[in-house]
Amino acid sequence: MASALRVLGIDPGLTRCGVGVVDVRADRSASLVHVGVVRSDPALPVGERLATIAAGLRHIFAEHRPDVVAVERVFAQQNRSTVMGTAQASGVALLLAAENGLPAQTHTPSEVKAAITGYGSADKLQVQTMVARVLRLDTLPQPADAADALAIALCHAWRRGAPGGAGGATGALTPAQRAWADDERAARR
Repeated sequence: MASALRVLGIDPGLTRCGVGVVDVRADRSASLVHVGVVRSDPALPVGERLATIAAGLRHIFAEHRPDVVAVERVFAQQNRSTVMGTAQASGVALLLAAENGLPAQTHTPSEVKAAITGYGSADKLQVQTMVARVLRLDTLPQPADAADALAIALCHAWRRGAPGGAGGATGALTPAQRAWADDERAARR
């Protein structure tokens, strides 16, 4: 499918890392390539869990050969241990994208929800339902981590512009992306 952009979406997590691969054409239509979850045993030390996540993601990279990688941005959560594990898994995903010479971008949960449902505070069921509708699936993608990964991939393709689409190869930044980029630049000063 040469005219499609193959996007690997990753919903990072230390216990469950959702992965979704979609092909998105210039007309924004999309088809499912792969969906799943890479799991690690919570009883293992963090380093071994990250190695498990990395091995699972390496397999996805090798088997499905994405053009780009989209990762959910760690934004804010109440539980520090959850945020740390999510950030660590996100770092592994971004590192693997770089090792594979692939462009990678992060998207906030509200940005993904808005792109998929039109509402930045949509619930899990609304996201799953729209992902199933867009990909013409007979059932809702399960578990929620896997559905979120598909939503991240679709959001990325639609926001950056599919091949031949109006967004071009780089696409315009959304207001959320611009605000985040501004904050990151300010933090580096």
